[in-house]
Amino acid sequence: MKSLTISEKISRFTVNWFFLMIVWIAFTTSFATQEILTGLFVTVVVSFFTIPLFTCCTLSILAPKRIFYMVYYLLIFTRELIKSNFDVARRVLTPSLPINPGIVKFKSKLPTDYAKMVLANSITLTPGTLSIDIIDDTFYVHWIDVKTTNPEKAFAEIAETFEKILLKIFV
Repeated sequence: MKSLTISEKISRFTVNWFFLMIVWIAFTTSFATQEILTGLFVTVVVSFFTIPLFTCCTLSILAPKRIFYMVYYLLIFTRELIKSNFDVARRVLTPSLPINPGIVKFKSKLPTDYAKMVLANSITLTPGTLSIDIIDDTFYVHWIDVKTTNPEKAFAEIAETFEKILLKIFV
């Protein structure tokens, strides 16, 4: 892993702290002063010790346009999650429905390993698909009902919606 400059460390620390503090506030049961102060202390300490480990991005990730696309991504992901849950539930409740399990592969245009990891996790978290491997730009995905083995069409069915938004966040 490359050595980070002081400005990169400060930038990554700030991004890490910002997101950890959002998570802390989201799970806060009350907004008592001591709870917020504890959150500030804990997130600062965790952020400081995890600068090289968990933060991929600098302060540019907090640009309003990128934050807008992050929120939009969460909405689209939630929609796809609900759709795929209904699809898998329908298959479980109706055993006569045919399934065609298999592994498909497709290429991604995402530039960083972190962006590819987000895409792979999004694919895995939606029922009916499971990211098996990523080799360079090629994703290997187990699909509960393979509709096509054509890489471009498989990409359009499984990942295109996610990738379009991730490109706006990470590029």
